[in-house]
Amino acid sequence: MAPRTPKLVVPIDLKKKPWEQKLPLHNRWHPEIPPVATVNTGEVFRVEMVDWTAGAVKDDNSASDVKHLDLSTVHYLSGPIKVVDEEGEAAKPGDLLAVEICNLGPLPGDEWGFTAIFDRENGGGFLTDHFPCATKAIWYFEGIYAYSPHIPGVRFPGITHPGIIGTAPSMELLNIWNEREKELEENGLKSLRLCEVLHSRPLANLPSTKGCLLGKIPEGTQEWEKIANEAARTIPGRENGGNCDIKNLSRGSKIYLPVFVEGANFSTGDMHFSQGDGEVSFCGAIEMSGFLELKCEIIRGGMKEYLTPMGPTPLHVNPIFEIGPMEPRFSEWLVFEGISVDESGRQHYLDASVAYKRAVLNAIDYLSKFGYSKEQVYLLLSCCPCEGRISGIVDAPNAVATLAIPTAIFDQDIRPKTKKVPVGPRVVRNPDIPRCSYDGDLPITKNPGATG
Repeated sequence: MAPRTPKLVVPIDLKKKPWEQKLPLHNRWHPEIPPVATVNTGEVFRVEMVDWTAGAVKDDNSASDVKHLDLSTVHYLSGPIKVVDEEGEAAKPGDLLAVEICNLGPLPGDEWGFTAIFDRENGGGFLTDHFPCATKAIWYFEGIYAYSPHIPGVRFPGITHPGIIGTAPSMELLNIWNEREKELEENGLKSLRLCEVLHSRPLANLPSTKGCLLGKIPEGTQEWEKIANEAARTIPGRENGGNCDIKNLSRGSKIYLPVFVEGANFSTGDMHFSQGDGEVSFCGAIEMSGFLELKCEIIRGGMKEYLTPMGPTPLHVNPIFEIGPMEPRFSEWLVFEGISVDESGRQHYLDASVAYKRAVLNAIDYLSKFGYSKEQVYLLLSCCPCEGRISGIVDAPNAVATLAIPTAIFDQDIRPKTKKVPVGPRVVRNPDIPRCSYDGDLPITKNPGATG
């Protein structure tokens, strides 16, 4: 007998707000956020989700929605979902939850997405000191392909994936997160030299009641106030998985998540049609609403069996990801190198972040010679299926990072030639994208050797 149609366990109505959904969404991690659904191991089920802003960014030609976006609401997630085995016994702390992605895609009738650069005073990004203005590009989907009227001359297949999938933390693990991130936020600027080169602030987003949504727990109650003041933001990836943004986590992939609470209580969201390695503009994938069709297994005692703690407690573990077989077949790439020397010429010691920043800047400056603005290229490199690598991390003093761009996504030949860059109608591009002015007074980094 053919398998049944996957059961819809979390439906989404795009006309309703996150708190108005039949099963209300949440945007924090906490062990006491109650599950909204229960699934059995072995059954295929469907989870629908809003884009991470829940429709706050519009399909239009203005970037003002990006500039003024309320980032206290990041990210709206579907779930939590409790997992039980065939006998009805829930997943338990110490187990591994294996989540297989059987199918996924955009919600029918909502086949579009956006990529954006946050304003430097409101979110920033990897290159916020170079690109402080809020900008965005809209993308439309044609089957597996995406194209943008704001970045003409490119079209590519997406590797669609969830940016976030993770289990609920225990209270002990939540306290570990909050303590270490508070220490970083309070003292990081004084102790970390890296902060002089990477300019996004704050260094960590601590628990806050502003913008907090806790699923079924009604706002304003004593229970809500307690949990909202403890609950972790969903912005970084952590021991529970969470916002890992692994671009190849598509159909056929499997995630092995540590279980910290009874039932596992896993959540998912932040669907991406496509993303480049690093998601460098921060709002940098092609963000969209979407669905996942999933199947779960419980590996009893799997944390101790398969995960080695990399820290002082058994909770200091990380998930394992098994990448599926579905991805585009690109055969030709242009690769840009970066080393750990910053824009001022200062040497850093084996710093892969500085090296990757330089690789991205090299790629942006190069591609801007072919008719694109640098903001257009920055957005493109954040969302197209480019490959980031740490190529060298032992040859002191320079770490070496690379960014590989598939040449087939362009409608022109972008390789270096013996003659100068060609000039013609295929090189003339949209001169700019929807953008806002930068109204702050933080200094902008200029590379004296760059073009334009």
